[in-house]
Amino acid sequence: MDHLSSSQINLYLLCGLKYRFQYLDQLPKPFRSSALAFGSALHSALAWLHSERMKGAVPSLDQLYRIFDADWYSQRIDTNILYKDGEEEMKLAMQGKEMLGMYFNEPSKPIKGSEIHFTVPLVKPTTGEHLGINLEGYFDLVEADDTIVEFKTSAQALTANDIKVHLQLTAYGYAYNLLHRRAPKGYRVVNFIKTKKPRLEMTETARSEAHFDAFFHLAEQVLNGITKGIFIPRPGYWCKDCEYASECPLWKHKTDAVKVERLAEVIV
Repeated sequence: MDHLSSSQINLYLLCGLKYRFQYLDQLPKPFRSSALAFGSALHSALAWLHSERMKGAVPSLDQLYRIFDADWYSQRIDTNILYKDGEEEMKLAMQGKEMLGMYFNEPSKPIKGSEIHFTVPLVKPTTGEHLGINLEGYFDLVEADDTIVEFKTSAQALTANDIKVHLQLTAYGYAYNLLHRRAPKGYRVVNFIKTKKPRLEMTETARSEAHFDAFFHLAEQVLNGITKGIFIPRPGYWCKDCEYASECPLWKHKTDAVKVERLAEVIV
């Protein structure tokens, strides 16, 4: 492996075995979750909007809707989308447009860049110790005043603690500091909440050197686990939407136990 990303670190911490299946074994995925497909389509539409505004264009809301429709359609081509209970393709499309409309009507700010790729060495801020591997990723948005913005889609509002410990935002700040030798002006999380009545929440937050030092330590431990071949499966609510459930020994054990239980009920 030649780099780590905040997504890789998050996945390893969520379930080490899924990390191995996805990044090392590169097993084919029989489906894609609706949450991932929806989030990708929304991000693509936002990236287009910001790109147009950076060029000085004045895109219309209808244009933004059409871009989202195209992205949402492309997510479903030759891909089996797994929808959650109560979800429907059309309902999600309408939710996406409603959320984009909310964001579109917010006062826009001057933009420095959108979907900016970065590569920085993973070094400990306090000592300069180098892990020998890079951190890679994308800034969702950087405003002209050097405020870093991250876009999220979720089923519920984020708590203050969720945002305080949000790893991806910390990775953004860590990378920004290494790239520019200065801290960004601020951080903002824009959360598109997929409730029955969609909501948009914008939350300002902060990061410090202590956050970056902790991030390095976390990356170091994750890298250590990966290089030593430690891939512990971690069961939880996320298992029911996992693309690799059929390959997971814990999930197979669970499904086999259910089959035995049902067979016993039939025999009785």
